[in-house]
Amino acid sequence: MTAPKSPLRPVPRPGVLDIAPYIPGKSSAPGVAKVFKLSSNETPLGPSPQAIAAYNEVGRHLEDYPDGASTALREAIGSAFGLDPARIVCGAGSDDLLNLIARAYLKDGDEAIHATHGFLVYPIATLAAGAKPVVAPETDYTANVDHLLSAVTAKTKVVFLANPNNPTGTYISIDEVKRLHRGLPPHVLLVLDAAYAEYVDRNDYEAGIELVATSQNVVMCRTFSKIYGLAALRLGWMYGPAEVVDAINRVRGPFNVGAPAIAAGVAAIRDTAHVQRAREHNSKWLGWLSEEIPALGLKVTPSVGNFLLIHFPETPGKTAKEADAFLTRRGLILRAVAGYKLPNALRMTVGSEEANKLVVAALKEFMGSKA
Repeated sequence: MTAPKSPLRPVPRPGVLDIAPYIPGKSSAPGVAKVFKLSSNETPLGPSPQAIAAYNEVGRHLEDYPDGASTALREAIGSAFGLDPARIVCGAGSDDLLNLIARAYLKDGDEAIHATHGFLVYPIATLAAGAKPVVAPETDYTANVDHLLSAVTAKTKVVFLANPNNPTGTYISIDEVKRLHRGLPPHVLLVLDAAYAEYVDRNDYEAGIELVATSQNVVMCRTFSKIYGLAALRLGWMYGPAEVVDAINRVRGPFNVGAPAIAAGVAAIRDTAHVQRAREHNSKWLGWLSEEIPALGLKVTPSVGNFLLIHFPETPGKTAKEADAFLTRRGLILRAVAGYKLPNALRMTVGSEEANKLVVAALKEFMGSKA
């Protein structure tokens, strides 16, 4: 019997080559003097000046290792939200934590569920762990609890729910989140990704803190990349049951958060006035854009985040791809979302007053409306 031939080069584990690499939004427009980057949901207000000062101070001692437990940051988060710091894990962005969750709770042959237009990191983290991503259909670009529950099988180990969702900007109420939780087997981990929670102004919305506090199979992930303006530092945190926190701490890197990020995060979360200014700016201009863009004949999915999903017709000359090129030539960078199965849409971050008005004016021109 002939022995099987050995591979001629190293071979990655099954599932890795099935991963479609994450492609960030573009950030440049060659040949354009001034560019407005509205592709990555960054805050137009930037970070707190206090966070910048804290970052610069730590920069004087880059020879020192950071606190591997991110103690000061966990305590600051705990104080801000009334949480036990022992039940908080910090990571290099919420992406890091999502991957750690998959690494700790998924194995070959398992399944993890996410909604149709859910964050692209969910299937990436799932496949990297050797598990199978399962897609649950949405309703009107919104996660559907019945469809999520219908997708559960004996192989399901994790359910990822972005609430609010990126890139659609939609959300489900806390009552619906609780109904989803009640319908899950106790061994299935519900991951509530609340990266945009600070922007939501709805009475029926909760990020999930209370549900995590009273459950054994729910975690909540948050980020400092959005309203806090610390995207460049890659900083996020997770709140979960003690047993889940213990598991995540066992698989994360010993120094997975840098000292400058820890210091900036502490200062940022304490500067509540800066966060409130960012929230007020977003509320004002999200409302304005939600009225002005539909007036041009374009459909907009109602959003509670700091971005809008703009739908374009399939008519030649008016497509999303053509609109993207048109806007880019004017230095207005939006996010193409074909990778999210939305080929006829662009996602626009709520930007500065100048940027927002320029986009509306450019779209008016693109759609052939009178200036």
